[in-house]
Amino acid sequence: MKFRIKHEIKGRIRIHMEAKRLTYKEADLFQYYLEELQQVTKAVVYERTADAVICYQGERSALLKKIAAYRCKDVKVPDGILEHSGRELNAQYQEKLVHKVLFHYGRKLFLPAPVTAAYTSLCAVRYIWKGIKTLAKGKIEVPVLDGTSIGVSVLRGDTTTAGSIMFLLGIGELLEEWTHKKSVGDLARTMSLNVEKVWLKEASGQEVLVSAAKVRENDNIVVHMGNVVPFDGTVVDGEAMINQASLTGESAPVRKTAGNTVFAGTVVEEGELTVLVRKAGGTSRYEKIAAMIEESEKLKSGLESKAEHLADKLVPYTLAGTALTWLFTGNVTKALSVLMVDFSCALKLAMPVSVLSAIREAGSFKITVKGGKFLEAVAEADTIVFDKTGTLTEAKPTVAEVISFNGESPDELLRIAACLEEHFPHSMAKAVVNAAKERHLDHEEMHTKVEYIVAHGISTTIEGRKAVIGSHHFIFEDEKCTLPEGMEERFENLPEEYSHLYLAIQNELAAVICIEDPLRKEASQVVGQLRKAGLSKIVMMTGDSDRTARAIAKRVGVDEYYSEVLPEDKAGFVEKEKQAGRKVIMIGDGINDSPALSAADVGIAISEGAEIAREVADITVGADDLKEIVKLKKLSDALMQRIRRNYRFIVGFNTGLIVCGVTGVLLPTTSALLHNTSTLVIGLQSMKNLLDEAE
Repeated sequence: MKFRIKHEIKGRIRIHMEAKRLTYKEADLFQYYLEELQQVTKAVVYERTADAVICYQGERSALLKKIAAYRCKDVKVPDGILEHSGRELNAQYQEKLVHKVLFHYGRKLFLPAPVTAAYTSLCAVRYIWKGIKTLAKGKIEVPVLDGTSIGVSVLRGDTTTAGSIMFLLGIGELLEEWTHKKSVGDLARTMSLNVEKVWLKEASGQEVLVSAAKVRENDNIVVHMGNVVPFDGTVVDGEAMINQASLTGESAPVRKTAGNTVFAGTVVEEGELTVLVRKAGGTSRYEKIAAMIEESEKLKSGLESKAEHLADKLVPYTLAGTALTWLFTGNVTKALSVLMVDFSCALKLAMPVSVLSAIREAGSFKITVKGGKFLEAVAEADTIVFDKTGTLTEAKPTVAEVISFNGESPDELLRIAACLEEHFPHSMAKAVVNAAKERHLDHEEMHTKVEYIVAHGISTTIEGRKAVIGSHHFIFEDEKCTLPEGMEERFENLPEEYSHLYLAIQNELAAVICIEDPLRKEASQVVGQLRKAGLSKIVMMTGDSDRTARAIAKRVGVDEYYSEVLPEDKAGFVEKEKQAGRKVIMIGDGINDSPALSAADVGIAISEGAEIAREVADITVGADDLKEIVKLKKLSDALMQRIRRNYRFIVGFNTGLIVCGVTGVLLPTTSALLHNTSTLVIGLQSMKNLLDEAE
C-alpha cells in the first residue's frame, strides 16, 4: 500500500493513503489490520480523508514496513466484524445531525415568515397529539409537558419559540438515538461469538478439531460440557442442560435432547450434544444479542431508572406551578416561563446517554459490560473475590515436568493426558495440550466417551483401561486410587513450587504433571490499587492446595485466602458476604467459577477462560491485564459522579430559570432557549469519555 506521512511524534504517526476517500469496508479492513499488529496500541482510520492515526510501541521502521505490506484482499476478518462495525451508523447520524441544523436555520433565513410559521404549526401537531395520547392513557408525563408548551406557544402566535423547542427536542432525540444505537452495537459486537475451533464429527464417527470457518450447513459437530454452541442447529444425539441466559435472560438451564433446536451462543452446562448445523454464519448471534439488549429493562442502573421515573413524576408539579403562577399573577408570560422550563427533558436525556456512553468507553478497553446496573454495582462494591488459576496467575501456565509412577515414559503419559484434556476449556488443560504439541506427541482419539466432573477432573477408558485425570481430591478421595508400591518417597518429594495434576490408570497413580503457573506481574499492584479505590475486603479462592494458595496469597497481598474449595464453596462464600450486607465482585475464568459469578452482585470473567464463564458473567475483560479491572472501577466511579453531578446541575439550573421567569427577569422565549440549550450541552457533555475527564 502506498501512503505518505502527514505528521508524527514519538509513538504516534498520522498517514494519508493515496485515495480521496475510503469506503466503509476499506476503512474497517485497514483498521482491523492495524489493530491486529502487535506494535499498535491504538488506531483510528478516517474514511472521509483517507487518513489513519496510529499509536505504537517499538521500532518505527518495522511498523512502516507492515503498513506498506498491507493488501486489503489478504486480510481475513472474523464473521460479523465488518457487517456491524458501526462506522456506517456513525456516518449516517452525523449527516442527519448536519442536515437537521442546516434545514432549521436555512428555513429561518430563506423562507418567508408566514411559510415558516405554517410549517412550524404543522410540525407542532405531532407533539400535541403525542401529549393527548399520553393523557388519554391517564398519565401526566413528559409528552404532556412538551405538547402543552409547544401548543400554547403556537396558540399565542409565538411560532419562533415553538420552533426552537421542537428543534432542540429533535436534536436531543437524535443524539440519544445515535448514542443508544452505537452503544448497543458496540456491546453486541463485543459479546458476539468468537469460537475459533470446533469438534467436527466425521462419517466414521471420529471427532476432529477444525476451524469454525470450515464448518458448513448439515455438518455434525460435538459440543462438550462447558463449551459454547457455535452454530444454530438441531440435536441429533446426546442429552444436555443448556444455559440460554445470554439470549433469553433466564438463568435456569433448559434440557435438550435429540430433535430439539439449539442456538448459537448458548452454553452446555451438563452433558454432551451432537448437533446438526443449520446455519453456519456469524451474524445471527449478533442480531439476537442486540435484540436482547434493546428489550432488557433489567440492564438499566438504579440511578438511571430513578432519574427517568423522577422526570415523569415532576411533570404534574411543573404544570401545577404554571397554573399557580397564572392564578397569583394573572400574567400569561410569567406562567409560560414555568411551562417552558422543566426538569424532565434533561434528566431523561442525560442519564441514559451517560450510561450508554460509559458502556461504549468500557468497550474501547476491551471490557464488555452487559448493562448499566453492573457499572453501578462495581462503583458500590466493597468486596472483591479472585479466582487464582488463570486470574491472579498467568492465563498461560506451562508443564514444567512429568513424573512417572508406573514405569511408562513421561512422553507417553503426557500423550495420554493431552488426549483427555484437549476436550475441555481450562488453562491447566491447555497447558497439557500445548506441552504435547511442543514435544510433537500425536494424541489422536484413542479413548471412548469422556466425562467431565466440574472442579475435579476427567474420566474415560483408553484401550480398555480406565483413565482419570484431575485434582488430588478427585484422584485419591473420589476415585479411591492408590500409589504404586514403593513410590511413597517419590510422591512425598514432589516439587512444592508447582501446581500438580494427577493421572491415574486402572485406579493406580500413573503420573504427576507439574504445572508452572506464574503470578501475573501486575497482580500485587492491582490489589493495592483496588484497595485504594475503596474495596475494603480482597479475597482469593482456589481449588489448589493450601501450600500453593498460601504462597500466592502472601505475594499478592490479599486480605483472606481459601484453598481446596469447590464451586459451591465459592458461591456459598459470595452469598454469605451478600447476606452480611456487602456488595461483592467475583472474578474468575473457569467452569468451576460460574456459580460464584452468577451469585455475585457483579460477575467478571477473564475472556481467555471458559465460554460458560463469559456467558454467565455480567462483565467480560478482554485484555490480558488485570489493570483493566482498575480502569473498570475508575470508570464506574466516574459514571456515578457524572450522574449525580448532572442531576444537581439540572435541578439547580432549571430552578433558577423558573425563578427568573416568575420574577420577570427572563422572557419565556429566553427561558426556553436557555433550558433547551443547557439540555443539549449536558447531553453532549455526557457523551465524553469519563476517564479522560477523571485523569
